[in-house]
Amino acid sequence: MVFSSPIFLFLFLPITLLLVFLTERYKWRNIPLLILSIFFYVFGEGELILLMFSSITFNYFIGIKIGKNKGKWPITIGIFINILLLGIFKYSSFVIENVNHLLAVFNVHQIENVHIRLPIGISFYTFQAVSYLIDVYRKENDAQKSYVDLALYICLFPQLIAGPIVRYKDVALQLRTRFTNSHKFYLGIERFIIGLGKKVILANSLGSCADMVFDVNANTLSSSAAWFGICCYSMQLYFDFSGYSDMAIGLGKMMGFDFLENFHFPYKAKSIREFWQRWHISLSNWFRDYLYIPLGGNRVSPKRVYLNLFIVFFLTGLWHGASWNFVVWGLLHGLFMILERVGFGKVLARLPGIIQHFYTLFLVVLFWVFFRAVDIAASKHFLSTLAGIGNTSDYSFSMITNLEINIAFILGVILSFNGFNIAIKKLMVRVLANSDDTKMVKAVFKNVKVIFLLIVFLYCILKIAAGSYNPFIYFRF
Repeated sequence: MVFSSPIFLFLFLPITLLLVFLTERYKWRNIPLLILSIFFYVFGEGELILLMFSSITFNYFIGIKIGKNKGKWPITIGIFINILLLGIFKYSSFVIENVNHLLAVFNVHQIENVHIRLPIGISFYTFQAVSYLIDVYRKENDAQKSYVDLALYICLFPQLIAGPIVRYKDVALQLRTRFTNSHKFYLGIERFIIGLGKKVILANSLGSCADMVFDVNANTLSSSAAWFGICCYSMQLYFDFSGYSDMAIGLGKMMGFDFLENFHFPYKAKSIREFWQRWHISLSNWFRDYLYIPLGGNRVSPKRVYLNLFIVFFLTGLWHGASWNFVVWGLLHGLFMILERVGFGKVLARLPGIIQHFYTLFLVVLFWVFFRAVDIAASKHFLSTLAGIGNTSDYSFSMITNLEINIAFILGVILSFNGFNIAIKKLMVRVLANSDDTKMVKAVFKNVKVIFLLIVFLYCILKIAAGSYNPFIYFRF
């Protein structure tokens, strides 16, 4: 079940909000929310809910052991088992495949590769479980005595399958003392509609073009078509990820939770370092708090800092998927993070802002090729096409686009740089400066905003009802 589906919007969500409203004053209010989260996961994953609850049960008991100061062995075992489960279900086939390549070189009998079904959301809920154990070990929070509350933290449906990765210390208190009111509920609805619009109107439209470009042989694309395709994919990925994060944050607010932001206009960044301060913030914060800083962070020698960055970005790439493409993508970002730290960052900071923007966007878009292509060979072919090398240009720019895609592309560029918000704020300041009735002006702007959100929501519903292109890209991660 995905947020942009009719069954979620018109059945699951209304039932959830009704139950949240009816039970918000009771101590046992987490129980119906947990049951709904279980149903949400079972709807898409069936019996794999048993794996998640095995993880929850294990982390519940090991967390209590850690809370009782039983030395380092509980936290060591806890982290090891969580990572082992993630490794088995997400990376075992990848490891066996690479071992077989090595065995083939020496003409040794290969291992039979059994493909294991990848549970949706395992990367997210495993990292949340590890976050809980480490926070308890560091004494930042007490061990959770309520099995229901811990289970709800790990499998709360808004962020279960697509993030953001919620650290335990950020929501531990909210599991018991959260509240909602009309203002917070309205903000939640507003945020959810914005996210839905990003996903359905922009990401889906741009994704149809990106899929068309990456589904054909790269050698048959013109260079302009390839560049337009990878730019469409860059925005599809942003609006899909940030759209789901917006919807998760909005759903959380409707239910009384305050999740931290996950995206902050990353394509406005002027360096690769700044890009990672704005992109998938919850993942960046997780690796910073639970890996980079424990490795020594910036407090060690420069060479060790570079090694720490290498490790973090190697694992960041691998976290996204069991493929060398993701590893290369992560390492490329890590390489330029190191180069900027070595001294290039100071040189970059002295350049005009537009050059800084171009440098960052060019690299980010180029690196997305490895993120989207099926393998390293396909990535190389696509990069060659971008450079205009060896392509036959059977598919030109005009053959991969249409009016809807072009409009979505223009809107995507504007929204990626927060253009609409900036323009509206400037307009509001100008109107308020020339008006004697500021209350009326603010009321007009507020009403226009409500009408706009209603139009966006209705248009999304029409698109969904029409059965238009609506992929769920998180199946890859």
